[in-house]
Amino acid sequence: MVSRISRHRDRPSKLQRTALDAGSGPEVVAAFPEDTKYFGDPKNIWMINFRVRDLDAMAAQLRSAGIYIEMDPERYPNGRFARLYDPEGNPIELWQPQGRDAP
Repeated sequence: MVSRISRHRDRPSKLQRTALDAGSGPEVVAAFPEDTKYFGDPKNIWMINFRVRDLDAMAAQLRSAGIYIEMDPERYPNGRFARLYDPEGNPIELWQPQGRDAP
């Protein structure tokens, strides 16, 4: 699976991530270095990523509920991404897959 994290210097090695096929597409569990900057605030040590069918519609729904969401303007080979945060400040990433990762 091509990953958005592939552009980051501190991405997990192949030995640190596991891809599973849950029937609806790949599920990835990845370990990051302890000093990664990928999650933003250093106190945040994990992130969950949800696949969505329509990222723009999901962003509009979240915004209408008063939730701030950051849309990544870049389009990656495996899709588009957006990020929001839970009440404790942990990042949540939304992914609209495309290419071979699309449903």
